[in-house]
Amino acid sequence: MEDVFKLLNQFNVYITIGLCALVIILIILNLSSMHSMKKLKRDYRKLMRGSNAENLEELINGYLDKVEKINEDSKQVKDIYEELQDQVKKCVKNVAMVRYKAFENIGSDLSFSLVLLDDNYDGIMLTSIYGRGESVVYAKPINKGLSRYDLSEEEKNILKEVCEKVNDK
Repeated sequence: MEDVFKLLNQFNVYITIGLCALVIILIILNLSSMHSMKKLKRDYRKLMRGSNAENLEELINGYLDKVEKINEDSKQVKDIYEELQDQVKKCVKNVAMVRYKAFENIGSDLSFSLVLLDDNYDGIMLTSIYGRGESVVYAKPINKGLSRYDLSEEEKNILKEVCEKVNDK
């Protein structure tokens, strides 16, 4: 045992310096870990900001529930949009009118043909023929761009014009 004490006394300075260096290294490591812990706490507070949740699992589950609700709402909006798109296709959107003289000996262009079509080329044609003693209005159904009734040249031209307008869209 005396040999051990002699050996320790001989290297006492070196052992002290080594232990001091080890303490300094441990202090540096401790400060570094405290800094890392402080950063983690700050990040955790930032993550939990605006939340009354006790733990992260509750917070994440709350956010997932909100995402599911938003997805459901989005699907409902998409369904409504598609339904409206189908309805809009059936609305009158293509309109054209031409005025003309139905009879040579009658004043100005008081007769007209009016075409109202949707995107499927379905709709009606209203034609008003103005004469001296009377004025007559005809309604002719249009189905797929065709009428089952005979059309005058003016009516054919205006129907063709509207159908081309639908094609250009």
